[in-house]
Amino acid sequence: MSDLNPVIDRVTQRVIENSRHSRRAYLDLMKREGDRKPEHKDMACSNLAHAFAGALEDQDAMKRRRGPNIGIVTAYNDMLSAHQPYGRYPEKMKIYAREVGATAQVAGGTPAMCDGVTQGEDGMELSLFSRDVIALSTGVALSHQMYDGIACLGICDKIVPGLLMGALRFGHLPAVFVPSGPMPSGISNKQKQETRQKYASGEIGRDELLESELGSYHSPGTCTFYGTANSNQMMMEMMGLHIPGSAFVQPGTKLRQALDRAAVHRLAELSGTSTRTLAQVVDEKAIVNAVIGLLATGGSTNHAIHIPAMARSAGVIIDWNDLAELSSVIPLLARVYPNGSGDVNHFHAAGGMSYVTRTLLDEGLAHGDILTVWDGGMEAFTAEPVLGDGDNLDWAPVTASRDDTMLRPASDPFLPDGGMRLVQGNLGRACFKSSAVARDRWTVEAPARVFEDQGDVVTAFKAGELDRDVVVVVRFQGPRANGMPELHSLTPSLAVLQDRGYKVALVTDGRMSGASGKVPAAIHCTPEALGGGPLSLLKDGDIVKVCAETGELSTGADLASRTAAPDPQPQWGVGREMFRMLQTHADGAEKGASAMLAGAGL
Repeated sequence: MSDLNPVIDRVTQRVIENSRHSRRAYLDLMKREGDRKPEHKDMACSNLAHAFAGALEDQDAMKRRRGPNIGIVTAYNDMLSAHQPYGRYPEKMKIYAREVGATAQVAGGTPAMCDGVTQGEDGMELSLFSRDVIALSTGVALSHQMYDGIACLGICDKIVPGLLMGALRFGHLPAVFVPSGPMPSGISNKQKQETRQKYASGEIGRDELLESELGSYHSPGTCTFYGTANSNQMMMEMMGLHIPGSAFVQPGTKLRQALDRAAVHRLAELSGTSTRTLAQVVDEKAIVNAVIGLLATGGSTNHAIHIPAMARSAGVIIDWNDLAELSSVIPLLARVYPNGSGDVNHFHAAGGMSYVTRTLLDEGLAHGDILTVWDGGMEAFTAEPVLGDGDNLDWAPVTASRDDTMLRPASDPFLPDGGMRLVQGNLGRACFKSSAVARDRWTVEAPARVFEDQGDVVTAFKAGELDRDVVVVVRFQGPRANGMPELHSLTPSLAVLQDRGYKVALVTDGRMSGASGKVPAAIHCTPEALGGGPLSLLKDGDIVKVCAETGELSTGADLASRTAAPDPQPQWGVGREMFRMLQTHADGAEKGASAMLAGAGL
């Protein structure tokens, strides 16, 4: 293992210094919470009876306090393919707990919405703030104070960040995240992308498109492209919150079951101790490791929002300057769709997270000395899980990539940097995922066409109004305006324009999915347009420059002399009005776009 890269060390020390007061306050709170956690002997018998009444098989063990009690927080529903396998997890986990003298209860459930279902629809405006709701639901679940450890069942986009944000407020307890794994591979991602673009250009109809999509999303398990859901699993590995190597093992396999059992056994072992609490595991170095993993694997841009929010929940302050500086030295090691042709199953078969961790540590590009839920620090995460004799769980070191078209060593990467760049100027600050974009498209300078609704962009595209060099600006899509929906449904249309030979870019205060691809995009622009942000001052025809090379996001127009476009009226329907309070009080994208954290004074 090489000495830590000096840039990583510098950024880490800056994060530690910037977090000095907030981290201390958080750790002090966690110590107080641990000290005041009620013992059963101090609780009223009526309270205990309410807690035990439904646990018929474990009632005697709970009554006599024979072992630790694990609280399961589950995001199960069977509309999300990734979460469908969780349906029977609680009953199995209770059995695994009994094997080691522990008990387990479902502490509570959280919502789990699918951005893939709501993409381009009104319901997408609830998506980002479902993360706050999930965090709050996790808090409600754990508020009964009946648990000695936390098992979090969640996979997808806002769900893992929300679970972690909520669980961190109970960080005096140990916690393990338990993934369920990706579905088997379907049709090739290249074929899927080509079909989407053919539909966008009118070459094929809806029936053909639906058959293509069903060929990709076809069974229980996580979607196999490397979007936000799979980036979540990568980050949990890099932060040491998984059983090592468990991120991308498919559901319904013996190996998956062995890993689930190991998670429960380990959590039971850690419960009642004060050596590996969630607050101790998720520290400044763990957060930096999450960023490093994101950059090294070309992960989802959504985490430029989620990482600051998760970090703040642990008293850690990190911003886009830190992400950009880390990106300058973290090489791109993986080419997983949409940044390559293979999916997460191919990535896992090539060595996956075990090899990514191995090569990062070898080159001094990650913190190896962090505390994890498993013994051995990050070194334990350089081996992949296997079944040995008698189907016993074991781990085998991964020392080389098995497919260098998919996964490369840090000494010979696909790109020398992580491909997450900060662009800024008189239009604000935004993120640009350069790893997905050909380098000759990193700079676009063209007249703007300004929209306030993504549907209008598609209408203009179909009418031929965008058949030119153009910077498409979609504003009033920020957290306070309408909940900051993903605009991934614009990608096929903009990609068609790009393929026709035009210089095209997107600038928005909204989000793009972790599946966003080859079109250059300055996203999460902050300050948002609502309330007079710079994007509200743009007009059609203004020359806008987006440049990942120089980090520029600007216009030559005289914005100071203009009056901002009027804020849009709040929309009703699909429950959007119920989320108005969260939108109104949300902070900016760079701080994590959270109303919960802002309201809590974090």
